[in-house]
Amino acid sequence: MAASDLVVAFTGASGSPYGLRLVEVLLRAGRTVHLTISPAAVEVLETESGRTIALAPDAFAPAALLGPRGDGLDLSRLRYHHFRDFRAGIASGSFLTGGMVICPCSLGTLAAVAHGVSENLIHRAADVHLKERRKLVLVPRETPLGLIALRNMVTVTEAGAVVLPAMPAFYTRPERIEDMVDFVVGRVCDQLGVAHGLVRRWGEKGND
Repeated sequence: MAASDLVVAFTGASGSPYGLRLVEVLLRAGRTVHLTISPAAVEVLETESGRTIALAPDAFAPAALLGPRGDGLDLSRLRYHHFRDFRAGIASGSFLTGGMVICPCSLGTLAAVAHGVSENLIHRAADVHLKERRKLVLVPRETPLGLIALRNMVTVTEAGAVVLPAMPAFYTRPERIEDMVDFVVGRVCDQLGVAHGLVRRWGEKGND
């Protein structure tokens, strides 16, 4: 446990490549990542990324999650917590962290966070970050947005969270899907104070 540790949660929204890339980038930056995954996220991971993930603590395999991108990484820095394990350190405010990201963040998870409904470890850890006034970043990927979701976004923002929709930019002139993923992941890292070189910033040489 250290104040530089980061919490990452995957939930059942489209956008698993964002979450996978985020975990990789954080590990490459030397951060310890506390990861928790919802059952719906497992289904999305298999559909979008072809990753088959076991949620049981004794069966979870970091290499299966990250695939070839995990080669060369210190996977001991990836600490997995079952989504029902309220005994995990991240369920308590006494467990120091540098912030939390839910990426992707389903609108159901957004609603739970907005209304303090701690039905699982993801909700509870998010609530902890809000009450401890730590950085909480929510990355929804949904369109169009209904009024309930918009109101929930206002609620979590008023509570101190950052709503960072997965909206890639085009001024960077992306050539691959990976470039668009990196733009969003880079913006998340900016919120966490994690240095990266994922994107060319506006105003840097090369922008027209």
